[in-house]
Amino acid sequence: MTLTLNQLLLYAGALFVLFMTPGPVWVAMLARTIAGGFRSAWPLALGVVVGDVMWSVMAILGVSWIVQQYDGFLTVLRFVACATFLFMGWAVLRSAGKTISTDSRLTRPGVAAGFLAGLAVIIGNPKAILFYMGMLPGFFDLAALTRWDIVAIASLSGVMPFVGNLIMAVFIGRVRSVLTSPGAMRRMNLTAGGLLIAVGIAIPFL
Repeated sequence: MTLTLNQLLLYAGALFVLFMTPGPVWVAMLARTIAGGFRSAWPLALGVVVGDVMWSVMAILGVSWIVQQYDGFLTVLRFVACATFLFMGWAVLRSAGKTISTDSRLTRPGVAAGFLAGLAVIIGNPKAILFYMGMLPGFFDLAALTRWDIVAIASLSGVMPFVGNLIMAVFIGRVRSVLTSPGAMRRMNLTAGGLLIAVGIAIPFL
């Protein structure tokens, strides 16, 4: 393996920042945990792992080549992500008074349903797309990576968000009764919507 411990720690830190940024995975995790507790949440976290590993491997094996060949491609992705976050924030604020559990696509019971929901959320997550397609090549020389380097990067890409999502699910599961009250749900939605809009506004300046 050619990667140093410092490189991997820096990448792990970036993954933590990615996880802490509000996005579709947060919404899905909140929805399933409130609807069914930790038992409903862990399959979604597992589906997210598969998507994160897939995005990281795709970037290493050639997606980054597109960014290198077409200078404007990353800029386009940035503004697409910006618009997406703004729309998501507006949508959350618009439906702030509604309960999360009304979205049956996210709260459908069963391990398979949770896993597929997690996979779908991460595959279509603009935050993940931007990170892996645009930023991962800045952490490593993709052309010089060995097989074990790729395994290490893919493993970190899966493990970091998986652990974070499980911790989030445990915490949300313990305060389910509070979060299911209409007033708490409204305040949470207003906060989440505001954060999504703030992230959308900040993306062009990053």
